Amino acid sequence: MAGLRDLHLGAGRVVPARLLRVRFARSGGPGGQNVNKVETRAELRLDLAACDGALGARGLARVRARLASRIDSEGRLRVDCDETRHQGRNVERALRRMETLLREALHEDKPRRATRPTRASQERRLRRKRSRADVKQQRRRPIPD
Repeated sequence: MAGLRDLHLGAGRVVPARLLRVRFARSGGPGGQNVNKVETRAELRLDLAACDGALGARGLARVRARLASRIDSEGRLRVDCDETRHQGRNVERALRRMETLLREALHEDKPRRATRPTRASQERRLRRKRSRADVKQQRRRPIPD
């Protein structure tokens, strides 16, 4: 289909355009008479079962888990766009949105590594703590003898 391109997901991962399907439908919203006769809404679908080579088994599992709400009963990831009155622009926006969704789904955060406070920072903390305690001590009423 003209207008479709490969999805570049970073880290050498590329989803070929041949795995993508686009369908057009009539778009709602403003547009006058044009809205009733021109199919500008783009529905982009990606067959996830065929993406095993591009995403790998682990990546595919992450995408399925993180984007479960966008996957239909046939296992295809779906993105719609009807923001503009032009088919081509809507297809390009849908492609960019799908790229972003897949990149975010595949991104793995590094686990946090616990660190210990330095001796100097511990001493500063205790010094401030003592200083605060002294201030509060001075505010108290004197104890009668």
